[in-house]
Amino acid sequence: MTDQPMSLIGFHRFLIVTAILFCLGFAGWEVWAWSATRRTSTLVLAIVFVALGVGLGLYLRRLGRILGYERRDAGRRR
Repeated sequence: MTDQPMSLIGFHRFLIVTAILFCLGFAGWEVWAWSATRRTSTLVLAIVFVALGVGLGLYLRRLGRILGYERRDAGRRR
C-alpha cells in the first residue's frame, strides 16, 4: 500500500513536466509569431506562458515539501 502514493506522485510529476514543456514550447511559438507580426497580444501570451512554465517549475521543485513527504523522509536519510 505504501507504493501507491509514490506512484501517484510520480505520475503527477510527469504531468507537471509535460505542462512545463507545453508552456515553454507555446511561449517559443508565440515569440516566433511575434517576430513575424509584431502584435502585442502574441508577445503578452509569450510572457504569460513563460511565467506559467517557470511557476510550474518552481512547484515541481517544491512538490515534496508541499505534499509533506520530504519532512517525513528527512529523518530516515541520516
